[in-house]
Amino acid sequence: MAHSNTAQALMEMDRAHALHPFAHFESFNKDGALVIMEGSGAHLKDATGREFFDAVGGLWCTNIGLGRDEMADAIADQVRKLSFSSTFTDMTNETSALLVSKLAELTPKGLDHIHFTTGGSTAIDTAVRMVHYYQASRGYAAKKLIIARDHSYHGSTYAAMSAGKRPGDHVPEFQYMNDIFHHISCPNPYRPPEGMEEGDLTELLVKEFEDTIDLLGANNIGGFFAEPIQASGGVIVPPDGYLRRIREVCKSHNILFVADEVVTAFGRLGHWFASEDEFDMIPDIICSAKGLSSGYLPIGAMIYSNEVHEVISQSESGYFTSGFTYAGHPVSCAAALKNIEIMERENILKNAHDVGLYFENKLANLNDLPLVGNVRGKKMMMCVENVANKETKELLPDDLNVGKLISNKAEELGLLVRPLGHLNVMSPSLTITVEDIDFIELNLKKAIMSVTDDLVRSGHKIS
Repeated sequence: MAHSNTAQALMEMDRAHALHPFAHFESFNKDGALVIMEGSGAHLKDATGREFFDAVGGLWCTNIGLGRDEMADAIADQVRKLSFSSTFTDMTNETSALLVSKLAELTPKGLDHIHFTTGGSTAIDTAVRMVHYYQASRGYAAKKLIIARDHSYHGSTYAAMSAGKRPGDHVPEFQYMNDIFHHISCPNPYRPPEGMEEGDLTELLVKEFEDTIDLLGANNIGGFFAEPIQASGGVIVPPDGYLRRIREVCKSHNILFVADEVVTAFGRLGHWFASEDEFDMIPDIICSAKGLSSGYLPIGAMIYSNEVHEVISQSESGYFTSGFTYAGHPVSCAAALKNIEIMERENILKNAHDVGLYFENKLANLNDLPLVGNVRGKKMMMCVENVANKETKELLPDDLNVGKLISNKAEELGLLVRPLGHLNVMSPSLTITVEDIDFIELNLKKAIMSVTDDLVRSGHKIS
């Protein structure tokens, strides 16, 4: 009973005073928040003592798992040694210097320069500024426009949210930088863009990109932003050759290719970086965060090419006026260094690759369920799309919020999956086992079947 009272008190404190990221006021005011108290590996415990397997991975980020003593020790040791030091202008600190050197070892060839940020959104925001700074430095100040894609999510700063275009994100109460950002179709093989139902999808998407460049004018376009796999937009895996072909078009027009690897970097697909190793292309800029410290402390990094650095640094009077108080924070950098050390020592990339392939195959079994239209993803990054009709791909009404209905049922079974409208997304710790995958598949299947039964009983047609 004491546990329950504590949980209720904490929830009420939160409900009375907290404005959560992406707060949905009606549901929050009604239900409050799930109060998490403890975490170890991929397991969580809430304030009432209930235990859950976290198939969400925090927010795409708990790559090495929660509660590691050596991470705590590394963080504590650094706090005692140097808890803060600025990296502005001409100062640095030991762990920041060590981390930029280590990252330069891991990045694709030719991407040797790193600008630290506080997270993924600020890395994207900085990349927008880098595109403009680079193009102006080479004498093309008019190349200000940036092309991104529908159903993309690049973060929640002003520039990052403007770059993204996920349904529901651009609410009318906010303003967006619509004069700078333009969007082309999402490369979704399950739901091809309108007018692209026939023919080779990659060819059609590349032509659309080229047509957009012609329309806006290549001399006005500075950069192209893309997630290798569109994460929060529905785990959209592009068709074969798409990213490589888009990269070639960018090169031919002197457009910087910015790969948003905030989710895909540091092991989610079994590689340090997915752009080259998974999709066979090297961008000009990579934005990263999340797995860089496995969520233990906030840190992000914008990684950029030697060619870009040569251009922006050639003027002795050059002044890159962008940065953050906590960029290169010594404690965050210590956490990132220890995180990378653990990943290397325990061969976590191999586990993510091998168990990730098992995850793909196991979840594919859910395609047999009446409510499931499509299971997609790669390795430790998976999604289930729920539909009313498998043949027509018709969706259930939005107000049903079927993904949330399923995640609620899964929660009752001790499993956390992320609801995104009609989708359920999973991005678990990279240390999980095949037995953990079996648990996810079994209980997600139970949850989907239970929701299907409820929908049919309430008069919805599922076929």
